[in-house]
Amino acid sequence: MRLFLQFIVLSFAALAGVNPQLTQVRSIYILSMGSQMDQFLANRLSRMGVIQVAADPQSADAILTDRLGEGFEKRLDELYPAPVKDEDEDADVKKDESAQMRASSFGRGKGTYFIVDRKTRKVLWSIYERPKNSGNDELDKTAERIVNHLKKDLKPSTQQATPTP
Repeated sequence: MRLFLQFIVLSFAALAGVNPQLTQVRSIYILSMGSQMDQFLANRLSRMGVIQVAADPQSADAILTDRLGEGFEKRLDELYPAPVKDEDEDADVKKDESAQMRASSFGRGKGTYFIVDRKTRKVLWSIYERPKNSGNDELDKTAERIVNHLKKDLKPSTQQATPTP
């Protein structure tokens, strides 16, 4: 019975498909990653024509990263600073920020990659694809697998109901 319930849950997850916001992403900025994986991903994304890779973070719709959490949030604040506010409002915001200490279990995932919407900062897509080693050939193959999964997830669903006679 338990196996049947797991099958049902997985079936619904597969039918739910990919986040519809992901299909709106036209360009992506890739943050630096360990073992130069960002370079391999940029190469594969460009060569396979899946999503345009932006060299300027300001022109990107989304961010590709291998980590989430406080460090990632700080990096986004550097890339996309908030508009300048009134000094009184700024002091209140700083008080609120210091009162809130965010604990995050996210960090370097070593094989987990995320596409994050730059405006909403929501994760639109993720994958776990860990390279077997840090050799260039293996990193390139891993980047290719990641991009192939993304390409597949970006395709419109072909599971449309067909009328039966």
